[in-house]
Amino acid sequence: MYPLRRNRRLRAGEAIRSIVRETIITPNDFLVPLFVVEGKGIKDEIPSMPNYFRYSLDLLEGEVKELWKLGLKSVLLFVKVPDNLKDNKGTEALNPNGLMQRAIKTVKNACPDMLVMTDVALDPYSAYGHDGIVENGQILNDETAEVLSEMSISHAKAGANFVAPSDMMDGRILSIREALEDEGFINTGIMSYSAKYASAFYGPFRDALDSAPVDQMDIPKDKKTYQMDYANRFEAIRETEMDIDEGADIVMVKPGLCYLDIVREIKNEVDVPVAVYQVSGEYAMLKAAAEKGWLEHDAVMMEQITAIKRAGGDIIASYFAKDVVRLLNS
Repeated sequence: MYPLRRNRRLRAGEAIRSIVRETIITPNDFLVPLFVVEGKGIKDEIPSMPNYFRYSLDLLEGEVKELWKLGLKSVLLFVKVPDNLKDNKGTEALNPNGLMQRAIKTVKNACPDMLVMTDVALDPYSAYGHDGIVENGQILNDETAEVLSEMSISHAKAGANFVAPSDMMDGRILSIREALEDEGFINTGIMSYSAKYASAFYGPFRDALDSAPVDQMDIPKDKKTYQMDYANRFEAIRETEMDIDEGADIVMVKPGLCYLDIVREIKNEVDVPVAVYQVSGEYAMLKAAAEKGWLEHDAVMMEQITAIKRAGGDIIASYFAKDVVRLLNS
């Protein structure tokens, strides 16, 4: 009791604060999202995501090597598919020489030890901007899961270490796991977006990939029939436990900061690594506030990242990864 115990003794200076600090951030915490486009010599800044870029394959190679030198060892690939290759069934997603397949090979050729995870969903390939096949105003579940399984096999053949289904179709983890096993890809892992919410924080990401749902009368205007209601907590645990039972090696909560209660709930319940996606809207808000001089960028960035790890995030997918590591190295 006071005065025998004075808690401020452990806060008296940076040295003591550092030695008793409970949550430590390192480069090993991060999964780096990368956006890939067709063409050559392209490093295209995303307007709603300042200082974040889309890369053509030739420049992707240099970016990957830079990440590795910084100590960042894992990437999550997304592709911006030309409009003329989009349809309702994700046909281009299965092209063995498609942009995603070539991106995987580019990363592996540039840096063989880099851990490569790949986005598995139809929205970048969909003419309607949805994560599944659209029919009569509905998103088809089982038919979509079949295509996602074929996508996963295609990514594994190209060299992906993990596939990351981000669609939220029921049963797709089991479908993908069985397909990978049948094709002999027993060591290809699955990082499931297990608790992915229908969030308003995804806007800049959809700008980056031109993957927002189209505004047509007979097409659902949002993704609320398959992504989770942000008012729900226990549903996230059920979804996550089901994915683990179906074969997920890593589970993910998305978005991050507004869902740290969900991260902790899941971390307390499961025995697999928990990933957290600090999404594009969270990134853009801090960049905008810092540009206005309303917030101190680096201080808030580190506080946010630390909060995600403190809540139970074993893996943090973040557009701030390079900024954080450079700050740590300085």
